[in-house]
Parts: sequence; structure tokens; C-alpha cells
Amino acid sequence: MTRGTEHSGTSGGWVSFVGSGPGDPELLTVRAATLIRQADVVVTEAAEHAALVRTLLGLAAEAEGPELVDGGFGEDGQPLTHAARAKVVVKQAKRGVRVVRLMTGDPFLYASGPEEAQAIAKAGIGFEIVPGVSSVAAVPAYAGIPLTTKDHREVAVVTCGEKIDWSQYADDRTLVLLSGVGLIGDIARELIRHGRSPRTPVAMTRVGTTTEQATVTSTLEHIAADARAARMAPPAIIVVGPVVSLRETLSWFETKPLFGWRVLVPRTKEQAPALSNRLRSYGAVPEEVPTISVEPPRNPQQMDKAIRGLVEGRYEWVAFTSVNAVRAVREKFDEYGLDARAFSGLKIAAVGDKTAASLLEWGLRPDLVPSGEQSAAGLLEVWPEYDELLDPINRVFLPRADIATENLVAGLVDLGWECDDVTAYRTVRAAPPPAPTRDAIKTGKFDAVVFTSSSTVRNLVGIAGKPHPSTVIAVIGPATAKTAEEHGLRVDVLSPTPSIEALAVALADFGASRRAALIEAGQPVTKPSERKPAARRARAK
Repeated sequence: MTRGTEHSGTSGGWVSFVGSGPGDPELLTVRAATLIRQADVVVTEAAEHAALVRTLLGLAAEAEGPELVDGGFGEDGQPLTHAARAKVVVKQAKRGVRVVRLMTGDPFLYASGPEEAQAIAKAGIGFEIVPGVSSVAAVPAYAGIPLTTKDHREVAVVTCGEKIDWSQYADDRTLVLLSGVGLIGDIARELIRHGRSPRTPVAMTRVGTTTEQATVTSTLEHIAADARAARMAPPAIIVVGPVVSLRETLSWFETKPLFGWRVLVPRTKEQAPALSNRLRSYGAVPEEVPTISVEPPRNPQQMDKAIRGLVEGRYEWVAFTSVNAVRAVREKFDEYGLDARAFSGLKIAAVGDKTAASLLEWGLRPDLVPSGEQSAAGLLEVWPEYDELLDPINRVFLPRADIATENLVAGLVDLGWECDDVTAYRTVRAAPPPAPTRDAIKTGKFDAVVFTSSSTVRNLVGIAGKPHPSTVIAVIGPATAKTAEEHGLRVDVLSPTPSIEALAVALADFGASRRAALIEAGQPVTKPSERKPAARRARAK
């Protein structure tokens, strides 16, 4: 059964020509996202389109989704012509399915959309055009260059080639040059010859709107040499005119604190990508590596007995030390057909805000959450002593991981409480990451690693080896820092509070300070992975 069949042409199919934008997947329009989700077939033209579709639909590599058809290259590996691409789209639409023709940028702006749409119309197939954000405006914007201002209101967009009369562009209009990287020397000479000042500002931005974006600013007389020195290569957008000078104050994307940093995120297989999303907002390129799998305990009888005791009134307190502990107890409740009402009369403690939020999702409001350090030690600081007069029962139910520390149990015993310390779940070491990832970890190709627990430290080192000394190590709290140091790692960033938001902010602050120090010293802004070997060796001592 096909999806989205409310539109149809005479042949039963329907084609949506959808602009994917200039590169940043976040610039995909709402309408584009809707159509991709409804599509039976997506005809792509760029290598990154398949990943964009899967990410949008939340699909794993092996999961089913819309059929993906390569419209960029033929079976012989050669790029398809406009006519050949149109045949591919017509062939798919004639199957009577919903087709999305995904196109870089905007379908009707410097693209093959008009030719392909004409072929679809000729075949009697219904179609629609969904504009996309064009690189013509988006890339300069991401470079901090407005194409118009109150003083510069005219823009000319030129697709560069050999038969252009550059005398037409000798005035002070803003020029946006497409496909001009290899010709920039000749173009600059022609513009100067026809009256443009040699000192006219020029900017060349490659791979715009992505975290690989790089911009060279220069002048007409020097841009060719400066672009060669920076090894600029297509795809790139070139802007010529006084508006380029505004980049000095308006650059916002390439100046993000973690711009272009390759950050390793060791995580559990079940963990939500919230940390990666936050790192991405600071310009980082996060790569998640599963290091831990959360699984039920080997012997479930202990947990079964504790749940029965909870229902029968055996406990005065239940202490949750992690979101996983909440999940494990909730799964047991579901297994027994219980709900949150079984906690009536019990006091509930949570080790921190994240655990408390997980309880609130279940309809439970914890009675005790540490306001200071959110850890077992912080929980003990606020835990009340057992009082024979006020506390009818002196027993605490403590569901936790199989490798959790004994500190909390010992502290509660010191306060007069008896503990049922129950293994609610196991943390199992995941399989090693692919060889290229392991090599990148050991050779310093990652700029940073963020550890969210002691388990992620132990397991990453166990399955992939120690990160290179040049790699910035960021940890979520003191316990994780101690484990990292025990494994021979130097901790550079310690989150002030144990939350992924605070951890991401702390790493971003570190990146911003590092960037400012390099600029103040008159040095180029580089990433930690770009340090010279000598500097790395010195830091490793």
C-alpha cells in the first residue's frame, strides 16, 4: 500500500520536486519534511541525501523506509544528464506511487528542476514544486555576509563560464559567483580591468552551512593567491563587494565555540541523542559510539521479591540513583500489572534532576532530591537519620546497576537504615566500534570525548583503547573524573552539575576560551586534533 495518494495525475503517480537546502539538514523546510515522510520513493542526487532521509525518518541503517533511487549517477558510475534524470523520475512515477525528487538547494534556482518538471508534465503526471533554501543566499548568510544593506541594494548572481562580459559587472553591485573557484584569477583580473578597485573585498566560502565550512576573505587583487594557499575547492560560493567587510563583525557560524570539532560521545545503546544535539548546536560534529548496553539482571528473583515487598509495605523509602533504575522498576511494574499507585505511603528519593524528571513522567514526585551535588554523596548529605518515633519502618529499597558503588548503602546504614540493595539492571560492555573509529580515538583524530558516567570511561577504554593525549576529555562529574584519571586520562573539563546540558555548556566554554586565547596570541584558530606533533608530545608529559 502506498502512502499519500490524495494527489494523482493521469498516470496515477505524483512527483514532488523538493529542495533539500544548501547542506545543513536543519534548513529543510517543514513541507519538505512532510513529503519525505509520506514518500514511497525518493530520487536523490547527492551522496548525503540518503543519510538525510534516514535521519529525518529516524531509521537505522537496516530499517525499511521509502525506496531510495540514485538520480545523480548512472549504472556506469557517470553523472546523469538532465534528460537522463528526468527519465528516472518519470519511470518511478509511472509505477503509480508517490515520488519525492530531492534536489540540492532549490529546484527552480540553478538546478535541473525546470527540465525534469517539463518531462513529468509531458508524461501526464501530476507534480508540485517545493522551494528550498538556496545556497546563493544561505552560504553568504552562514559566512556572516549580507547580500544587501541599506547602502547596497543590488545583487547580481553569475554562473561563471568563459563567455561572460564582465564589463556588465564593473559597478559596485554585490556579485554572487557560482562555479567560479577555478576561474577566480581570471574573473578578478577582468573585473579590475573593467573598473572595479583591486581592493574590492572578496569572500570565498566552501561547503557552506555545514560544519566543514571554511571562508577565505581577501581582495580582488589577492583572492586567487589566497584561495590557492587555503586550498579552496568546489563547491564554493564567492561574494564580491563592500558587503564582505561586514563579515568581520557578523561572522556567527564559523565562530561557534566547538565549530568543526569532532566529538566522541560514548553512550548506552538506549540513550537519547540529547547530548549530541546540544553539542551540535555549538558547532560540533558528534559521533556516538555505543559502549554500554543496559540489560535485565541475570537473576530476576531478587528484583521480584523487592517489588512484592514494596507492594506489601516492607519499605519506608525507595531511592532511585539513575534514570535506568526508574525504567527497570517501571518495567517490573508493567510486568505485574501495577501502576504508580503502588507507591502510596512510600517516600521517594532521586539522586538528581534527571532521575526526578523520569519519575515525574511516571506520575511520581520525589520527596527528596539533593539541591547541591547530585550524586550518591549529595543524596547522603540530605538524607534524614532513622528515627524510631517518626519512622515506622527502617528499611530502604535501593534498585541500582550491578556495578554501582557501595558508598550509598554504607552511608544509609550509618544513618540507621537497613537497605535492600537490589540489582535492577546490568550494564554490559558493547562490541568494539569499527576499526576506523578505534584508530581515530588512538591517533588523536577526535577533538574531544565526553564521558557521562564512570561506566562509559571503563568500557570505552576497554573496547577501543585510551584517547590520544591531544584529545580534550570532558566528564559529567567528580566520580567520572576520578575513574578517568584512574585510567590515565587527563581531565580538561568538569561539568559543574551532573547533567548533559551542563556538560555540553562546560565543553563549549572550554572551546570558547581556547579560541580566544589563540586569537589573543596571534595564532590561527585550530582544533585540538590539528596540533603539531611536538605540541602533543609536550602536553602528554
